[in-house]
Amino acid sequence: MKNEKVILYTRQGCHLCDIAEDLLRKYRLDFQKVDIDQDPSLVRQFDQCVPVVEIDGRVRFRGKIDEILLQRLL
Repeated sequence: MKNEKVILYTRQGCHLCDIAEDLLRKYRLDFQKVDIDQDPSLVRQFDQCVPVVEIDGRVRFRGKIDEILLQRLL
């Protein structure tokens, strides 16, 4: 997954977000971390769904990363 743009939508105090971040780091993915609480439009879009992982503009995971599916995407 070189050249893919990966965004992790997260918020402070979210334990699932911490797990998702650790998993993305485990696979050495370069990703941008975005706190949804800094943007009202992101709160409306992802409020109860974080963590959300977007790869090349497509949401691939909501709430939890499926590690097996992530491996397949890689």
